[in-house]
Amino acid sequence: MSDDRIGRASLFLASGTVVSRILGFVKAAVLVSAIGITGASADAFAVANQLPNTVYVVVAGGVLSAVLVPQIVRAGLHADGGRAYINRLLTLALVILVGITLLATLAAPLLAWLYGIKLDQSTRDLATLFAYWCLPQIFFYGLYTLLGEVLNARRSFGPFTWVPVLNNLVAIAGLVVFMAVWGSDPDGLRDAGSWDPAMIAVLAGSASLGIAVQAVVLFWFWRRIGLRYRPDFRWRGVGLGDAGRMASWTFGMLLLTTFAGLVETNVVGEASGQGSASVAALGNAWLLFMLPHSVITVSIATAYFTRMSEHASIGDTDRVRADFSSATRGVGLIIVLASIVLVMCSYPFATAFVSGASFDTKLVFGNVVVAYMVGLLPFSMLFIVQRTFYALGDTKTPFFFTLFQVVLFSGGALLLLNVLPEFIAIGIALLTSIACVAQVTLAAILLRRRLGGIDGWHITSSFVRYAIGAVPALIVGFVALVLLGGISDDGFAMSGLIPAIVSMAVVGSVMALAYFGTLWLIRTPELRGFAEPLLRRIRRG
Repeated sequence: MSDDRIGRASLFLASGTVVSRILGFVKAAVLVSAIGITGASADAFAVANQLPNTVYVVVAGGVLSAVLVPQIVRAGLHADGGRAYINRLLTLALVILVGITLLATLAAPLLAWLYGIKLDQSTRDLATLFAYWCLPQIFFYGLYTLLGEVLNARRSFGPFTWVPVLNNLVAIAGLVVFMAVWGSDPDGLRDAGSWDPAMIAVLAGSASLGIAVQAVVLFWFWRRIGLRYRPDFRWRGVGLGDAGRMASWTFGMLLLTTFAGLVETNVVGEASGQGSASVAALGNAWLLFMLPHSVITVSIATAYFTRMSEHASIGDTDRVRADFSSATRGVGLIIVLASIVLVMCSYPFATAFVSGASFDTKLVFGNVVVAYMVGLLPFSMLFIVQRTFYALGDTKTPFFFTLFQVVLFSGGALLLLNVLPEFIAIGIALLTSIACVAQVTLAAILLRRRLGGIDGWHITSSFVRYAIGAVPALIVGFVALVLLGGISDDGFAMSGLIPAIVSMAVVGSVMALAYFGTLWLIRTPELRGFAEPLLRRIRRG
């Protein structure tokens, strides 16, 4: 796959992700309007709706991502193009997913208790009822990942990032129906005891229906690229043993991250019910954090991952190293800008998200966003390092640098139990960033040893240029923010939803102009390599 094809694939992936993430923010905002961002309802639903993600990630999510693409690329060398292998792998995975989903749903009370230890009994009971409706999402998350990763391995990248649009539309429709029938509760005043079975079914059931639609529609795209799924239970003799060995280390890694998530949820749960940022607020701040990561990093890295796997399958380490360097520099170019823009726009964003809240609440939510953004660049770099190890067929090394991060994060999180409730969420976000910096440093050192180098001088020189470009962008962004009243209670940027959106657009635009303008003047190769072909096309047009 040429760099030009990777660029087009990344752009297509990013476009779908942008639309999906925008709708995701709309869904989150509608959810806040329906049940609030603090209080029993918000925290109970936040705990329940994260359970399927948590369980899925532990048992299959990362395992599938780490194993599927490299194994399917290698299976493509078979006489049938890998069709038999794909059918057998998919059949085995679906059988496992069905069993896990049934067990998890039966264990809903236990899971709600584990992740809601700090919640009061009535809130935890409500979380359990929500969980019965949410946990079937595990199967559909797995189906979506299986079908989508096969499409990615076959270089059909678009469906995997565009079908979540359907999920968000279905979920938004469910929330609108909920508010039309039972009314909205943006202040989170509805107590846990006021929920009846119909309310629970509509709110949580529509969330699960969206995930189901997102998964099932991918079968249609399979047919478009000539694949037909036929259940095949003959699992011996097709090389699934290699996939199993890779998956075992990834499974262990995901158990570690789930333990860290359990610690995080219960530590931040200390602030639940005390008017401070808690589980729901931290989840919404993470949603913003994941926006640039999903749009930029995942889009670029997904396209490179397939090429890395192809080069690794023939033992071409030099090309794997070149792919890693190119992906890292390309992602860094945009992620540096995204980080500084989101830091500068954190308070207006808080206003847009919780426009009816007090100024103090907006500041707290904005500070959580800032603390997360400190770790956005290292988090994105870590994603690329992990995918490089996966392309090499190595899931053992990521286990050990994940263990390092989990120990560091969990120890720090337990110390946060000694701070005031209003600072717990901010502390968790900042701790996440610090632990990620330490993890990616260790991971890069280990990858350098594995590849015999990672083109460090080239990468470092590019990031120095990005840092130079960030300085004038931060200056003009801060001036614009002050002029728009983004740091005062009665300022324009903090006065409501529309002013906040307008202010973010203005601040982001002037910062982008300053950043890219500076990088152009200092002749940054990555920017010129992207922009010059576009400029030539414009001139010809």
